[in-house]
Amino acid sequence: MIKTLSGRTVLITRPLDARDELAGGLEANGARIVWCPTIEITEPESFAALDAAINDLFGYDWIIFTSANGVEYFGRRAQALGHHLAELDDVRVCAIGEATAEKLRDVAVHVDLVPGEAKAEGVYRALCDYLGSAAELRTLNFLLPRAAVARDYLPRVLTDAGARVDDVAAYRTVAPESSDLGRIKALLDGGGIDCVTFTSSSTVRNFAKLFDVTELGPLLGGANIACIGGVTAQTAHEFGLTVTIQPAETSLAALANAISDHFTGVR
Repeated sequence: MIKTLSGRTVLITRPLDARDELAGGLEANGARIVWCPTIEITEPESFAALDAAINDLFGYDWIIFTSANGVEYFGRRAQALGHHLAELDDVRVCAIGEATAEKLRDVAVHVDLVPGEAKAEGVYRALCDYLGSAAELRTLNFLLPRAAVARDYLPRVLTDAGARVDDVAAYRTVAPESSDLGRIKALLDGGGIDCVTFTSSSTVRNFAKLFDVTELGPLLGGANIACIGGVTAQTAHEFGLTVTIQPAETSLAALANAISDHFTGVR
């Protein structure tokens, strides 16, 4: 097998995880990985809203999981409260992204809908198509257990369509306490990083905070910038970056493949 990324060094700004699909895909193609976690995943500041939702699952028609982290932290809290994920059998489940769907299947939760587009706009369209029309959203009850700070488009558009939405914090993302910034800065200054990856708007913003800058262009000017999707790419642009790699599908595996394709000249 040809290692298409041999000799290339890729900076990953996600939390360090040995099972990470992005790192695994890149390493399988021969890339050297440098980690610079810009976020850590932790419990929400309060469990009150999440606990109330879990204790009242029978009141929801749909639960929308926006990430594998949401599944993980929802499941942990449900177990702590004496509930079992089998209770989701009576609720329709929407999983945003294949990684989220796989996480649900791993814990034996059925998945009714996996939208083809992971952006909130695509999720809304997929729900309307699944139900037959936007009118069918009226009076339906939705639960969104997700990050404490997340885009409000999806709950807003569902509410505007007549649905009731409980948007509750299942986890939160925080800046890590420490990173090897001196080493990372030296690699960037010396042209030792071929590609920098961003997998959420939070990773872009927190990367800028770590280095105490508002413009990332001068810091990352010599590296290719890879973003997982349009929302993240827009945030990167706001910080002065030109995105050179963006997969058609919003997933870690697709991002790894897009990086490999870019460096082998595939378009």
